Amino acid sequence: MARVLSGIQPSGSLHIGNYFAMMKPMIELQNSSELFCFIVNYHAMTSLHDGAELRKNT
Repeated sequence: MARVLSGIQPSGSLHIGNYFAMMKPMIELQNSSELFCFIVNYHAMTSLHDGAELRKNT
């Protein structure tokens, strides 16, 4: 069984690109692999400088 690790940054609103690039492949892999998904909040803190927007998205 393959092991898959992937993360997504919560720095903006979800859009169709998020779905096709990360979410859909992870959903498809969940039954055929050992899947680890995470939200990279600390990375978002380095790239999004509006505190209110960061709180809204996370």
